[in-house]
Amino acid sequence: MQLKLTRPICFFDLETTGINVAKDRIVEIAILKVFPNGNKESKTWLVNPEMVIPEESIAVHGITNEKVANEPTFKELSKEIYKMIKDSDLGGFNSDRFDIPLLAEEMLRADIDFDMKNTVSVDVQTIFHKMEKRTLSAAYKFYCDKDLTDAHSAEADTNATYEVLLSQLERYPELENNIKMLAEFSSHKRTVDFAGFIVLDEDDDEVFSFGKHKGKKVHEVLENEPGYFSWILNADFPLYTKKILTQIKLSKLNNKLG
Repeated sequence: MQLKLTRPICFFDLETTGINVAKDRIVEIAILKVFPNGNKESKTWLVNPEMVIPEESIAVHGITNEKVANEPTFKELSKEIYKMIKDSDLGGFNSDRFDIPLLAEEMLRADIDFDMKNTVSVDVQTIFHKMEKRTLSAAYKFYCDKDLTDAHSAEADTNATYEVLLSQLERYPELENNIKMLAEFSSHKRTVDFAGFIVLDEDDDEVFSFGKHKGKKVHEVLENEPGYFSWILNADFPLYTKKILTQIKLSKLNNKLG
């Protein structure tokens, strides 16, 4: 089977220093770019995270501090990585909740204006959980009848994710071989930022999903309590959340001035 594509899609996987999207860093990234004609291009980079990799993370992926000590930093690699993904949709395993948000943070720290306005994402884990409820190794065994012997190697996980999606399309006739439809099916909720602090309500207006203003429209909160915007900008929120909030604030300001 071949994916029906109107533009390329980049399946990718990250190995990191931990699971905190705002604070942790990438130590390895693998990208498998699939083109509409079926051609593929793959690339894997080891990354110096510029921080100590905790022992518990090394135990998961096996990438030591010594292994990445002389590797380039993400900022040094960022333009090459962005060039590979900028014209593509994105795919991964648990990518909507972890890999894409963390990648966005790294891009923004590297001064690359990363956003998802014209990009959709397919989270193969969500499709798996909605259909079968299990892990990438289990999914690979279930769908492809293969053992994922090199789990937590970014390259092995990336290729396994791509193979699982193809098998999912073959197994479930109700899944449409269309990236936009797969992206919609694999999303959990209508988030505006990756971390889910800002979501869309039934009127397609941005609302806060946390704290004392949970459920309230963002533009109303920013208008009635200007200090809340400053608090978020100075607090420990992801850079992408702050970027989205700033865009909303500027958009409403421009509408008033217009």
